[in-house]
Amino acid sequence: MIKIFSSFAVAGLMAGMLAIPAQAQGTMDRVERSMERGLKRATAGQAAPLTGSMTQAQARKACQQEMAGTRESKAALRKKMTTCVNGKMQGN
Repeated sequence: MIKIFSSFAVAGLMAGMLAIPAQAQGTMDRVERSMERGLKRATAGQAAPLTGSMTQAQARKACQQEMAGTRESKAALRKKMTTCVNGKMQGN
């Protein structure tokens, strides 16, 4: 979640730099410092802990054990495996 927000903030910072005219150098410096302060404030603090999350290999193994013996099509199993692995990697 923090990485997504940080990505959007950095993209906004870059877009802001492209939108500012070159002759407004003094204004650009102030805007840049302001954006940097906002970005630092937004990304400050500790990341949210992912309690119970697994690595991809651990999640895949656990999901395979859960779905062992199910009689479904390969496409359905593939979709369920993807959902299961993503959920376990996020701690759900």
